[in-house]
Amino acid sequence: MNDDNFIFCLEAVADVDAQVVTETVGNLERLAFETGIGSIYKTCDSIEGLEESLNALLYSDHNFKNYEIIYLIMPGQENNIALGGYYYSMEEIAELFEGRLKGKILHFANAKTVDLTSEEAQYFLDITGAKAVSGYGEKSYRVTSSGLDKAFFSLFEEDDDVINIVEELHKKYYALCKLLDFRLYY
Repeated sequence: MNDDNFIFCLEAVADVDAQVVTETVGNLERLAFETGIGSIYKTCDSIEGLEESLNALLYSDHNFKNYEIIYLIMPGQENNIALGGYYYSMEEIAELFEGRLKGKILHFANAKTVDLTSEEAQYFLDITGAKAVSGYGEKSYRVTSSGLDKAFFSLFEEDDDVINIVEELHKKYYALCKLLDFRLYY
């Protein structure tokens, strides 16, 4: 990632109208300060809010091509996200993002697990156009993935090849990658 690239972060919250500062905001601020990687942070409390935020990014932000990573912090189970009391499958998310993520990496924090079969991963990548999907096989409330997420994002400063980045991530943070079961589908 160079100085013109950014992270677009969408975090699920109970109510978008409530002014709550989450751990994520502080982590993104530290990432910007320490590595120079800028980000846009938005919250959503419904699938419509998720789609609205993505549409605003796609159609209103002329720098969309500079957003290499779409970072989703959303609770859920396995391959579902929970928004507004409803669960949405990875297939539904793929259809929501259909053709809109060309060349992007969709990264899920460990608020939910990502455990795709090779067919499910290929379907998601084909439908969305994403370069890769990453996340964690282990959902943990004691250990958040924020530190490893930050390390993952910062490696994009040095390299654009996701395979090299994941190998380097495992070299530098093997124990944490193993504990949280970091996964990449490409």
